[in-house]
Amino acid sequence: MSRTDRARVGAYGAAACASAYGAMKLAQALGANALADKDPLPPELRERLLARDPLFVASHWVLAAAALVGVVVALATLHPWRSALARRLLLAVTWTLGVLMVARSVGALGHGLVGDALLLTGVRPPPAAHAALARDLAWWDLLLWSPFFLLWGTCWAVAGWRLGRRHRDGSLTP
Repeated sequence: MSRTDRARVGAYGAAACASAYGAMKLAQALGANALADKDPLPPELRERLLARDPLFVASHWVLAAAALVGVVVALATLHPWRSALARRLLLAVTWTLGVLMVARSVGALGHGLVGDALLLTGVRPPPAAHAALARDLAWWDLLLWSPFFLLWGTCWAVAGWRLGRRHRDGSLTP
């Protein structure tokens, strides 16, 4: 696989992750459980989510639509953009999404590898009333959600890196 082909993996990976996330959110919006019970939310919000509170149902529709936009944006990074404004906007979006998703996966935004490890090792005690649930959700986050967001964020960063590098090299071909 050539260097150019490897660099495209970021855009295709971001599109694939957005598709998977969007499909899950669409399934949830349509009434399926689809890992909703594994969402690391505080207990009161988790109850509303599982009871299909209209606010959560609406948020699933919004997130499914945002994931569809994410697929389009990821694939747009493969296109040769002659417009500096479009290219800079894509660079800003890809790098912002990449940084936010990697930060979420590591734990800078409240959930993530660090917070889950602290909770599971007992360094940070779980809420007494929901200790078993907190540990269960921390395992799900540690083994599923955090690695997923780390992969997705890395794909966004690679897509942004490729887009910026292609412009600096003067190459506008995909």
